[in-house]
Amino acid sequence: MNTSVTLDHACPRLAPHFVFRWETSQQAYILLYPEGLIKLNPSAGEILQRCDGQRTLSDIVADLQAAFPGSEEQIASGTRAFVETACAKGWLRL
Repeated sequence: MNTSVTLDHACPRLAPHFVFRWETSQQAYILLYPEGLIKLNPSAGEILQRCDGQRTLSDIVADLQAAFPGSEEQIASGTRAFVETACAKGWLRL
């Protein structure tokens, strides 16, 4: 089975013990969890704010491509890679 096709139809959402928000003092999106925080780069913040458990990964990629035109393939591959990594780290659930 092609895992990228399966991943494209998944609806990623934040794992329950994480809080995602903009932190003015950090001037960045962050993930808060009981042991600390993770400061996210701008791309990660853009992806995570769309991971609401309602949209598929394909929907998220399309939304990002519409918001940031000109590098569609880079956005698609980078978003898939980030979601895979975030799932492996326990930040997201599918």
